[in-house]
Amino acid sequence: MSKISVAFFGAAVLYALLGMSLGMFMGATEDFTLAPVHAHINLLGWATLALMGTFYGLAGAQAPARLAWTNFAVSNLGNLISLPLLAIMLKGNKAYVPIMVGGEVLLVLGMAIFAVAVLSVARKPAMA
Repeated sequence: MSKISVAFFGAAVLYALLGMSLGMFMGATEDFTLAPVHAHINLLGWATLALMGTFYGLAGAQAPARLAWTNFAVSNLGNLISLPLLAIMLKGNKAYVPIMVGGEVLLVLGMAIFAVAVLSVARKPAMA
């Protein structure tokens, strides 16, 4: 398996553990204010990054390496900015919303980079 695929899966596992921990915390405290954060951690962290890692693993040598690493960096940076700020916003502090929007833009950019990687692999002749 490629290093980029392992990186995506490694990050995905960390997000899954964080999402599960937040879910357990919310259940224990019976305070579900952060349920949207829990959902976003699981979707944007665990599911999205694991799917990207799967694609890069299946694409193998046909995957554009530099683009894949850029995808990894941009997607994780978007998560690391937007997810904690979403929690802060849901707890009542709206001061960081403009910064959170920047993180959201990075998440969309990460998906756009992934789309370019997918198209790049799709255009290459299949290896036998």
